[in-house]
Amino acid sequence: MTYVIAQPCVDVKDKACVEECPVDCIYEGERMLYIHPEDCVDCGACEPVCPVEAIFYEADVPDGWAAYTDANASVFGELGSPGGATAAGPLPADAPVVAAHQ
Repeated sequence: MTYVIAQPCVDVKDKACVEECPVDCIYEGERMLYIHPEDCVDCGACEPVCPVEAIFYEADVPDGWAAYTDANASVFGELGSPGGATAAGPLPADAPVVAAHQ
């Protein structure tokens, strides 16, 4: 299990969660932030600092935002595990569900 960033983060990208993450697993996309599911250590430090309440434990993502669980994983498909968000810099694109969000 891992944490997931969902729809409330789209076009917000507050980044308070990035500052709290002890393993540097929260990456910036064009329109939202993403948690790398393989790098997340399930510490939960990111969840309480999110000002828009967009972060959920994977099993607790609301049904209406279930697609964001796959989005957080799929955005890393070609990228793999770059070893930390700081070194990788912003992601080149967003997951399709995010890019299509209006």
